[in-house]
Amino acid sequence: MTKDKATTDKPKGKGKGILLMALLAIVMLALGGGGAFALVRSGMISADHKHEDNGPRLVRKGEEDPYAARADGGKDSGPVEVEGDGGSPYQTSYYSFSDEFTSNLKNSSSLIQVSIACSTERDGRVLMWVKKHELAVRSAMLAVLADTPEQDVNTIQGKAALQRRLTAAINRVLIAREGYGGIDDVYFKSFLVQ
Repeated sequence: MTKDKATTDKPKGKGKGILLMALLAIVMLALGGGGAFALVRSGMISADHKHEDNGPRLVRKGEEDPYAARADGGKDSGPVEVEGDGGSPYQTSYYSFSDEFTSNLKNSSSLIQVSIACSTERDGRVLMWVKKHELAVRSAMLAVLADTPEQDVNTIQGKAALQRRLTAAINRVLIAREGYGGIDDVYFKSFLVQ
């Protein structure tokens, strides 16, 4: 009987060891999963691999724009710029195109000649990019002007729609060249149709 008892004891001990190892593996997996969940939940590990946005930032009134064009520090630099309390909470910067835009109007013998400026509430990189890519921007804006019917430039609503289309044209060029648009509005400094 001792032989029978010895043979029956061995499988019981081996079975307990396998059961204990399986239980230990389950506990380790649960602890690892719980730890990973805690790290994701606390933000130490990102669940959705976001990349940092390095695009131009909105500049609040009173903040310094790290990319703003610097003026000479001479005596005749003019008065200090002061932001008003009302309106938008962001600074607005402007860029004025030096040359006028002249184009034929769509399906018409009429010409349009406009002086244009644009604005942004984002940091100075946007206007630096407009200046850097002015040739491509001008070409895109001339294409928009040439695709404008004469009846559209004779009403206030038509001119407002043209301003929106010109803004979109500038932003398309900037997105294609720099990866970010940022122009908020286009303004007419002069507007002539003949």
